[in-house]
Amino acid sequence: MAKAIHSMIRVLEEERSVAFYKQAFGLEVADRLDFDDFTLVYMSNAESDFEVEFTVNKGRTEPYDLGDGYGHLAVSVEDLDAEHARFEREGFAPRRLVEFAPGGMLVGRFFFVADPDGYQIEVLERSGRFK
Repeated sequence: MAKAIHSMIRVLEEERSVAFYKQAFGLEVADRLDFDDFTLVYMSNAESDFEVEFTVNKGRTEPYDLGDGYGHLAVSVEDLDAEHARFEREGFAPRRLVEFAPGGMLVGRFFFVADPDGYQIEVLERSGRFK
């Protein structure tokens, strides 16, 4: 059976992205592999074995075009309201809190936030299937 281990995103500025993911989600640099043309940075924390891999292409100065195919990364938190308030205080500009309850049955509570490169991240309350 396959096990999900990481998702890769291309970032323009390594330091800016590392700082955002550390401050927003408590991710730390787990590994950093430097090559001639690019650097790979693996971000993780003790909550999960899953990592976010940054690819930093050396010499790139233009922001990446995210196109219309990218969806989002998702993380779960214990206290969604507290995290939303913290994101506001940190200046991360989280979008509004949403209670997704089609037909009156609560599926999940969440908000979205964009990272410095424009990638969307869904922050879900830990409940139901979102643990």
